[in-house]
Amino acid sequence: MQFSAFDSLKVLARTSFEVSLISRYILRETFGAWLVVVAVLFLILMTNQFAEILGDAASDKLPREAVFSIFALTSLRYITALTPIALFLGVMLALARLNRDCEMAALSACGIGPGRLLVPIVTLTFVIAAVLSWLALVQTPAASARIEQIRFQAKQNVHITALEAGKFNTSGSGGTVLYPGEVVGDELSDVFYSASQGDKVVAILADRGKRVVDPATGQQSFVLYDGRWYEGVPGQSKFLVVEFDEQMIPVRSDDKPATFVQAVSAKPTSALLTSGTREDRAELQWRLSIPLSLFVLAILAVPLSRSSPRDGRYAKIGVGLLIYLIYTNLLYIARVWVERGLAPEWVGMWWVHVVTLAVAGVLLIKHSGVLARAPLVAPTLVAA
Repeated sequence: MQFSAFDSLKVLARTSFEVSLISRYILRETFGAWLVVVAVLFLILMTNQFAEILGDAASDKLPREAVFSIFALTSLRYITALTPIALFLGVMLALARLNRDCEMAALSACGIGPGRLLVPIVTLTFVIAAVLSWLALVQTPAASARIEQIRFQAKQNVHITALEAGKFNTSGSGGTVLYPGEVVGDELSDVFYSASQGDKVVAILADRGKRVVDPATGQQSFVLYDGRWYEGVPGQSKFLVVEFDEQMIPVRSDDKPATFVQAVSAKPTSALLTSGTREDRAELQWRLSIPLSLFVLAILAVPLSRSSPRDGRYAKIGVGLLIYLIYTNLLYIARVWVERGLAPEWVGMWWVHVVTLAVAGVLLIKHSGVLARAPLVAPTLVAA
């Protein structure tokens, strides 16, 4: 039987269509498993995080109006951290189900091995890595910086963010005392204010007052109305007494306000690129390693998910988690080495990715059967 060129094109087109159909099927299965894993892990971690944020707000460590802002900003950091492990487990679970249902055996019989499975998996990884790069390099540092600013301002103004009527509210150093007889929102009545200025002491009695916040600087102040100002040195008879209709008093949390020091994790990526310090260079490599780890883990998950139908879907999850922990711990160790100057920057954290990728390549070659199919002895021709 002879095939024409048209028949060959038909066979090629049908084969390409079948491969494309299988790729879409694997892509759909992998994406669904990844989505479920990232949703479950995110829900578990954010539930615990939300409880901690509510606890900080209840103990006046955070302003109550910033609870949901911090929760939303924290969620960006958790999504960035969870995406690599979620993709790793998602690929393993999806391919393990195919092994359990004998679908991988059918695909292997059709000539579709582990190498062909990488095409849809790497395609999905490219899409996720593009979004994750934007989060890791841009959004997550900005979210960390905003969280630090909110916590710093809350720490500086903790003594005035929760004024209680009938109680003396003091600053962190104890040099400022504010006593409101009644508090309704930001409105105060029957106000007593006392502050130390060197040897002098200032005491103010006012009928009413109001708390105001500068939107530009975040500095909180009190505007007092219809009061009397007493100023003098304790033990001396000379006191300055001034009656006023309106007086603004800036509130400081300490005699020497603390300065805001930005953490390395909150610095923008553009600043890390131009910085020469070891800590900044290590942080830059860490951020670049987050999307890069997606490809390493996705490729590694393909051979690790291989199992027999009798093993079950979750047979290799424990081994996969162990290898993931070793991989991430090596990344942390490499980062510390860069920060302390124990490893050159060009080596940095890249050697961890290279070694893990090499291990994944060896496992792929082993499971693809290339080595097993290689002839050990050259065949000989026997003449009839």
